[in-house]
Amino acid sequence: MHKLESISEQIRKDFDARTIARDQALATARQLTRACSLAIRAAHRLETDGMAEQLAEARSLADALRAELQNHPDLYYTGYTQDALKEFVEASATCALIQDRPLPTPDELEVGGATYLNGLAEAVGELRRRTLDILRHGYSQEAERLLGFMDDIYGVLVSMDYPDAITNGLRRQTDLARSIIEKTRGDVTFSLRGEHLEQAIGRLIGQLNSDQPEVGKEAGRFIPREDD
Repeated sequence: MHKLESISEQIRKDFDARTIARDQALATARQLTRACSLAIRAAHRLETDGMAEQLAEARSLADALRAELQNHPDLYYTGYTQDALKEFVEASATCALIQDRPLPTPDELEVGGATYLNGLAEAVGELRRRTLDILRHGYSQEAERLLGFMDDIYGVLVSMDYPDAITNGLRRQTDLARSIIEKTRGDVTFSLRGEHLEQAIGRLIGQLNSDQPEVGKEAGRFIPREDD
């Protein structure tokens, strides 16, 4: 029985350490998710300084999260931890693509492949949001550029034909990305056709105006009747 008490005491110490690490990781994960959300919001508002500040904060929190769970790999690979890191990938990718900068790699973000791909899949939704903001002011090549990135991301996602246990549910995210891209392509196409229509109407009006005869100087002058 003395040996059993010793064993139970050791287990209790391990549980205490794991509980402390888990609670700290949950708090850090919440802070990381918030910083990522603020970075994306700043990117949509084209607030470059605010975006860079929040991304730096997010990277610092991601590093802290990894350090806190260094001795607890089972907690590191739990849902809430990887979800927070997925948000970090989404924010980093969204900000980079909106700013037309190189896409960060998994090694640069220090995340696993499944987390990285799921983050990219969610970035597709943010790129659609930015594209719609652009189209509100009319069609532009910037909208086409973002749609091209969305297509590139989907092309990679759809090629990852592996079980969900390996990809952490990537198939569902891929299906959502496809739906988002199809809607966005329709919006871009509609805007482009509207742009072409406006240009055609403008050319027609210009042609009609040029075909009208010039009005003489006497036009519009009051001519009294003979009986006045």
